[in-house]
Amino acid sequence: MRVIRPRSGYIPQMKSKCVWLAGTALAAVLVAQPATSLANTISVVVNGSPMQFNQPPIERAGRVFVPLRSIFERLGATVVYSNGLINATGNGRSISLHIGSTQATVNGQPQYLDVAPFILGSRTLVPLRFVAQALGAAVSWDQSSSTVTITGSGPNAVPTPASTPTAQRLYLTDKRPTGNVQTAYPAVHADFSQPIATNSLQVTLDGRNVTQNVYANANGFNVTAPYALNNGRHYVHVTGTTQAGANFSAGWGFRGGSVSSANYIQNLQPQPGAVLPTNFIFSGRTLPGSQVHIVATGETSAFGGLIQIGTGTVQADATADANGMFSANISINAVHGGTVRVLIQSTAPSGASVEQSFNYST
Repeated sequence: MRVIRPRSGYIPQMKSKCVWLAGTALAAVLVAQPATSLANTISVVVNGSPMQFNQPPIERAGRVFVPLRSIFERLGATVVYSNGLINATGNGRSISLHIGSTQATVNGQPQYLDVAPFILGSRTLVPLRFVAQALGAAVSWDQSSSTVTITGSGPNAVPTPASTPTAQRLYLTDKRPTGNVQTAYPAVHADFSQPIATNSLQVTLDGRNVTQNVYANANGFNVTAPYALNNGRHYVHVTGTTQAGANFSAGWGFRGGSVSSANYIQNLQPQPGAVLPTNFIFSGRTLPGSQVHIVATGETSAFGGLIQIGTGTVQADATADANGMFSANISINAVHGGTVRVLIQSTAPSGASVEQSFNYST
């Protein structure tokens, strides 16, 4: 393995019983949030062999992080660092990560991380699951033994035992909502344990097909309930085909639906239909305290109504203040005279969610 200094990647959520993987060094710059050592509770096993880390696993915002170099090397990847950017190649795949950024690319396709890679002391840490799955490995979590099991292969990887199945079952991670939500319009989200063929994705809510309202990529999807849900039990069902060609069918349930006020998105600047500059501040108003997720792309394509987020996508997040105002810096690289579609999803502390899309010119 070659290393010219380090950078980072992405992992699963412990609440969802998933975990992720990480890397190697760079100067200490970004230690902002408190991190918790899981060295005495979490074990990581790669292709049947326990991993030993010179920096214990770290938990941050519900994600497990580990040093970058150890996992890439074990899975047969090469890492190159330059100006805060980590580029890794292995198993016929390429991964690009930025320290402190939740944006990444896998094989040239944009991906979104829940928690950004960061530096702790002299070590660069990245979320475990994202890195492992981006390299084609499968990740599973055993709650009873607190063990993360990773199975994958590469030119320098530890051989996978013959008893390990080559085809891994797809499962959903980071599912939302779960339990009870106090809204008739909940935001529904899940990540996939392995990349899917996006054109095959179908999503139903209580048996009603809502795929035309979904926006998704190979690693996950989002949709806000397009109609008011009655108070009671609800079920999300997801079907499709993985990029490896295996069919899948998965889902989960939650309780929700209420008379609580609906969320809203107002006072957008630039106004819908306007001509966008290359760099601009996107702002608006929603319910105070809402988490706002913004997706801007000039290359969305539709299949049966499904909004696929492709190359050239820009994603950003913001939190509405006490007056409901939010803003985010956006930089786009679109052809002059083209169209940019902006998707906005706002989720209030109560769970009330709204999702809208608008077209702009360039």
